[in-house]
Amino acid sequence: MGTERANLAGRGRLYVIAAPSGAGKTSLVKALMQGDPGLQFSVSYTTRARRPNEVDGRDYHFVSVERFREMAEREEFLEHAQVFDNYYGTGLATVRDALDRGERLLLEIDWQGARQVRARLPEARTIFVLPPSLAALEQRLRGRGTDTDEVIRRRLRDAVADIRHCAEFDYVVVNDHFDRALEDLRAIVAGGGEDLRAARAPVRDLVAALTAGATGARAP
Repeated sequence: MGTERANLAGRGRLYVIAAPSGAGKTSLVKALMQGDPGLQFSVSYTTRARRPNEVDGRDYHFVSVERFREMAEREEFLEHAQVFDNYYGTGLATVRDALDRGERLLLEIDWQGARQVRARLPEARTIFVLPPSLAALEQRLRGRGTDTDEVIRRRLRDAVADIRHCAEFDYVVVNDHFDRALEDLRAIVAGGGEDLRAARAPVRDLVAALTAGATGARAP
């Protein structure tokens, strides 16, 4: 394991970003990468069907369930999980080769995947994106106009469950003002962000409020 970790560390850096649904993670990641051409997105493997606008190798590596299971058995994934009826995973060799080349990679996964990454690559920097309140989160979910009330309630319950794990991450970014949250992400990716550590007191207070079902204030 020590040799594997040393090889994975390489000269590059892996950033792992997770968030509950509706926290604005996808928009932040898109803006972050548009402003930093040297940051590469790690393309995951999936068994779900390819959508008309998706390109194999750009959006995902689309594989069969049989192929995915074989890769998992051979421990070819840095992390992998089943989400509803489909499987998703990050190729270990792909990440290792990119880091050995000195590249900076961004991986957008959930907290369970992030936990797997930390176990195999503790050098990775993990970031959790929080909403400023459950009311703001619900407003964002409703603003999509795609989910029923029942689905929104389930997403909110799932969000609270996800938020309980944010203390496992290295950094926490609170997305109450998009531009400020983006600057926080940029600071972390640039090697800074010490004031954005997950263990800071305002984040603990916010998490307590969010998981209690109350609204919270912006954590500095």
